[in-house]
Amino acid sequence: MIQRYTLPEIARVWSEENKFAKMLRIEILACEALSKLKIVPKDALFQIKKKARFDIERIKKIEEKTNHDLISFVMNVSEYVGDAAKYIHFGLTSSDVVDTAFSCLMQEAGGILIKNAENLLKAFRLKARKYKNTIMIGRSHGIHAEPITFGLKMALFYEETKRAVERLKRARDVISYGKISGSVGTYANIDPSVEEYVCGKLGLKPARISSQILQRDRHAEFMTQVALVGTSLEKFATEFRALQRTEIGEAEEYFAPTQKGSSSMPHKKNPIMFERICGLTRILRGNAVSAMENVPLWHERDISHSSVERVIVPDSTILLNYMLVKMEGLVNRLVVNEKRMSENIEKTKGIVFSQHVLLELVKKGLTRITAYDIVQEASLNMQKEDIHFKDALKKNKKIRDVMNTREIEECFDIGYHTKNTDRIFKKVGI
Repeated sequence: MIQRYTLPEIARVWSEENKFAKMLRIEILACEALSKLKIVPKDALFQIKKKARFDIERIKKIEEKTNHDLISFVMNVSEYVGDAAKYIHFGLTSSDVVDTAFSCLMQEAGGILIKNAENLLKAFRLKARKYKNTIMIGRSHGIHAEPITFGLKMALFYEETKRAVERLKRARDVISYGKISGSVGTYANIDPSVEEYVCGKLGLKPARISSQILQRDRHAEFMTQVALVGTSLEKFATEFRALQRTEIGEAEEYFAPTQKGSSSMPHKKNPIMFERICGLTRILRGNAVSAMENVPLWHERDISHSSVERVIVPDSTILLNYMLVKMEGLVNRLVVNEKRMSENIEKTKGIVFSQHVLLELVKKGLTRITAYDIVQEASLNMQKEDIHFKDALKKNKKIRDVMNTREIEECFDIGYHTKNTDRIFKKVGI
């Protein structure tokens, strides 16, 4: 399935071209707001809007001397504008522009992540519907527990992906703030109306209070949510990897006809993409920790956060986007072995119906402890004798004293375990 949003698009979000374009727009919007306050003359605003542009290579060249990216940017823009450039960056501090632009970029990246998470949501919904009634064994501690359906497993992942979408929306909201409040956040050199105007035009909310910077707990929350969504993807990938194990073989990653699994063993088909997703999640979690370490800064600001987030935020959003796109493709092309699912249930020869037997004995008047001991004894005996659990029950005098053959047989009805599937699907909304 072709994705609407692909890796190159989110990479473009973090391009220098896009970053400087956002910064330039903020500078121009600030001039517009200052013009309304009659600080920037209308003719100067006209010249700024007409001539303002930037050249990335020129900015880099200037920065070799200034060692300050924002000053270099303003100097380069001023070269194009001429005398009216004296009003550019009037009353602003670097972080007014950089932080507000960074919020725009994170908001933009967040929108792409949301769209791709929604695509994955659709993929799980389709799989859940298709395999709604496909019986498989449920496992706890890796051991056969009781029957479920593969559709229920997919519905579970669908519901978690819904939460992932909501997390990403909250993350986008928490970072959708800007600040134009000056060097220490007091608006001493810039009227608060400028902040309101600029943020309004950018689709951001003005921070109610800030220091020289937007507070980094916002960024840490964004990054933590990104890491948590990635961790859900790792969970899904881990489950599919486990189901692909030779001993289980119930589902597997699509393997292309020309694909190779091992340099030495031609028979291998490895879940390499699921493993890749598991590995990349470790980076997301590590980056989230770095984002939290960016929260405590000195006084009204220091710059220790800047170098970190210039790496971790683009990297994490690009990585999560890649993981979402890949997971959607993997789910859509997942190879499901229904025959193997059926065979695996039979491997334990009916022992997975033990709880149903236990409860029926309790209904017959036995205490739970007594009933448990009787069923456990029968289950241990059937494993020693290598017979079907049903036969072990029929041979057990304590059970036959209270249950007849028909009642024992009814305990092995698979429909008993799937009778509420429709209700669960309705609750989930599939």
